[in-house]
Amino acid sequence: MEQVIIEQHDGWVKLTLNRPEAKNALNTAVLARVAEALTAAAADPTVRAALICGAHGTFAAGADIAEIEAKTSAEGALDPRKAHWAAIRAFPKPLVAAVDGFALGGGFELALMADMMVLGADARLGLPETNLGLIPGAGGAQRLLALAGRARATRMVLGGEIIDAATAYDWGIAGWLATGPALPEAEALIARMCKRAPLALQAAKAALVAGDETALALHEERAAFERLLDSADKLEGIRAFREKRKPEFKGQ
Repeated sequence: MEQVIIEQHDGWVKLTLNRPEAKNALNTAVLARVAEALTAAAADPTVRAALICGAHGTFAAGADIAEIEAKTSAEGALDPRKAHWAAIRAFPKPLVAAVDGFALGGGFELALMADMMVLGADARLGLPETNLGLIPGAGGAQRLLALAGRARATRMVLGGEIIDAATAYDWGIAGWLATGPALPEAEALIARMCKRAPLALQAAKAALVAGDETALALHEERAAFERLLDSADKLEGIRAFREKRKPEFKGQ
């Protein structure tokens, strides 16, 4: 089974996350495939934009906890996922995220890397990593801070709050809120956008990304994530998640 389904459309490419057994959790192989597909799309002059969505009614329920559980800070520093995240963010053409169902942790971080986010009516967004003894590791907290402001980002990052689609739209996290599933509206949006001047779209995206991210503490966020990989609290958080119980953190 293809974990990322790639479909070519007229002027754009669609990437569908497809790990139903894991609610489309982003393991390293999936992230690598997304990065590879976007790198290929960037080099293809017939592709003007890309769309990412999730199959089976869920965008992505987070990173793959099995890969993080035993990972140390030394391994985190050399993690190939960092290069995959960088390749996704470096995609020079417009990127649309169609978010249905849950987009949590790394899944929400992936959606936050999109230039345009369309939320389905049932979308639920969150960065609950502190409940696992970790923090967002791919710039999610920084990008959320820029979009929603400090008070609201604090609710989600420190408080672990998971918000619904209407709240995310009201907070300015997403530019579109569908009355039903996100995908049909996102596909109509990207089809319209592909009729616009491609070089102008790329130049506009580059300017927006530079203006939005120049002042963000992305390196500091990643470094803090890597340090936490060695903590006992991380192990306790993941074990508690697996055992479906509340974690007992000791600050170690």
